[in-house]
Amino acid sequence: MARPGQRRSGRARTGSGAPGRRAPRPAEQGIIPVLADIAREVDGAVQRPPTRPVVRTKFQVVALLVREERARVRADAALTESQRVQQLKRLDGVATLLAKIAARDTSLLELLAEDARVSEGARTFMATVMRAGGLEPPEEPPPAAPPAPVPGAEKRVVPLSVISRQRANPFLAPDFEAAAERRAPRARRLAGWELLEPLFRSFEYADPGAPACMPLPVPRSVSAPQGRTLMPHQAQVVEAAARGHRTFLLADEPGLGKTAQALLAAQAADAYPLLVVAPNVVKTNWAHEVGMWSPQRRSTVVHGDGERVDGFADVVIVNYELLDRHVGWLGDLGFRGMVVDEAHYIKNKGSQRSQHVLAVSERIRERTARPLLMALTGTPLINDIEDFRAIWQFLGWIDDKKPLAALLTALEETGLTPADMGFYSAARAAVIDLGIVRRRKSEVVADIPARRVADLPVELDGAVGRSIRAAETALARRLIGRYRSAVEARVVDAVDDHDAAADGVDLALARRVAASELKDSSSRAGGENVFTMVRRIGQAKAGLAADYAAQLARNVGKVVFFAKHVDVMDHAEQVFADRGIGYASIRGDQSTTVREKNIAAFTQDPDVSIVVCSLTAAGVGLNLQVASNMVLAELSWTHAEQTQAIDRIHRIGQAEPVTAWRIIAAQTIDSTIAELIDSKSGLAARALDGAGDDDVSSSTDVQLDALVALLSDALAAEGID
Repeated sequence: MARPGQRRSGRARTGSGAPGRRAPRPAEQGIIPVLADIAREVDGAVQRPPTRPVVRTKFQVVALLVREERARVRADAALTESQRVQQLKRLDGVATLLAKIAARDTSLLELLAEDARVSEGARTFMATVMRAGGLEPPEEPPPAAPPAPVPGAEKRVVPLSVISRQRANPFLAPDFEAAAERRAPRARRLAGWELLEPLFRSFEYADPGAPACMPLPVPRSVSAPQGRTLMPHQAQVVEAAARGHRTFLLADEPGLGKTAQALLAAQAADAYPLLVVAPNVVKTNWAHEVGMWSPQRRSTVVHGDGERVDGFADVVIVNYELLDRHVGWLGDLGFRGMVVDEAHYIKNKGSQRSQHVLAVSERIRERTARPLLMALTGTPLINDIEDFRAIWQFLGWIDDKKPLAALLTALEETGLTPADMGFYSAARAAVIDLGIVRRRKSEVVADIPARRVADLPVELDGAVGRSIRAAETALARRLIGRYRSAVEARVVDAVDDHDAAADGVDLALARRVAASELKDSSSRAGGENVFTMVRRIGQAKAGLAADYAAQLARNVGKVVFFAKHVDVMDHAEQVFADRGIGYASIRGDQSTTVREKNIAAFTQDPDVSIVVCSLTAAGVGLNLQVASNMVLAELSWTHAEQTQAIDRIHRIGQAEPVTAWRIIAAQTIDSTIAELIDSKSGLAARALDGAGDDDVSSSTDVQLDALVALLSDALAAEGID
């Protein structure tokens, strides 16, 4: 044992008897040597692939701490300049080693992205490393508050029939391709480049005459349902879907049959169940078109809380305004296709309807490899190039920050970067080839009729719709009462002659009853009759017709709007004024000077998009051929009156095919009147051709036949047929 004051031989010992360590030199103190040791450990591990998750975690933690320590050293006022330079030099040495490691395994670079996830395990290891380097780890953040409820979540519903479908088939078949499809290729040449802005700009820098439509195949195997004709330009899109193309921005001009193309493409791609999101004014028409173009498929239209939804339908149709209530089950039903009609409605990504559309499409792409996604719009750009953003995201071409798999691959294959002169034209072509289809009427004029009438069924919802249906029911009951009284009187008179009518509806008697009702309606001042009911239907359709005219004006420019009654015209003009759409008005009470001024405004002023015309005052003597689209908000009582209105734009000198959009109130007498007007047109044609002595049908004929049809349908519903 050494005496006091004598130096011990060997290592100094602590009071506990444990071996002591030499005091570290300044260069060996702090966090930097700890980071260097871990970096060397990672370097050795990466040289023996594969790189294990724990090694990846260590790489990420070291890289993050090097970044933080560099910022701390630069901001530390207590360091001298030479000390600061020395510390930064040592940190650069660790960073250089990390760069060599990442060069061996480039997948590690993903851990350094701004949006890279830092796992709980990585956070725990980071705290351990900081303590080992003499740093105090940051305090643990307080527990996160529960997420705020999604706006509108309290309104969400699940229709009973949808629950029945889910219970009948609780497990969706796994689609393993979907996960692989979502795995984007790693950007190599374009890594680090901002790509979305150059992609949008590429459409501004396009050379004159540059293609605006993807290459489309020659139709070979496409056919339309029996009784329907598919035009060549429509068949091209359907053929593309049949050959495997699955994303389309279908931007054809209105009147070129985008609805039919979408439905037949869904059939070619077997994209059922299919979800259709559309404006309220056209969702009933979608159901009508499903019946025409896909008669073997069932459709269902979502109204309100969905009490009448058929959860087992092949095609589900919902309007934008109802998405907040139904977005939950729509995302989980297992749709294999989705169509967004008037897709410019989602141009504002911050709106609730846009977010709901994008959320549903994301769910579909998560569950299904290569679903059919179609955005339909006649106006792909409303204000500026950024309006493309939400539509491209719906189609799965981009996300919030970057191009996704298919587009990124196409951009990599160009061999160019945004710094190269040819990048913009190549990038634009790459986007178009993903599925942009744009045809104008003038380009396919040989495919379509020079003049056609397109019916647009609309549903009258709410109290107004219920009131109109109740009035129609009351009129039908009054006709039944008259009919039964006439049958009873005839039976009593003919009882001795055994001349009573046979079972079933006596159409001759029904016609006499309808004529009597029509005569009384003309002379009766008050009460509900066929004339007041048709007028109420016109008033109820006014807002929907104006809404559709506004959509057309956005898509194609000039539109002619025809109505019979002043209050319908007033309503439409108020809609246009509220939306900031320039319009002119042509009415019967205008002076010649005012009338000519308004006609000139519509035909010459580019800011006047719509002319609102009285069907009786403006049906003749006008030349409005600056437009090729018109909206017939109310029905005429004769085919001739309707034709005269259409002839205001279908005149000599009209360079484009003309489409008259006839707004029809579904499930009301309005539909019957439309069918009768069309059927009478054959009589008019025969009379004009001089074939026989057929009389051209009058308005009285249509009114009478409409009442006969109403009476016959009511009697049939009661079991008399």
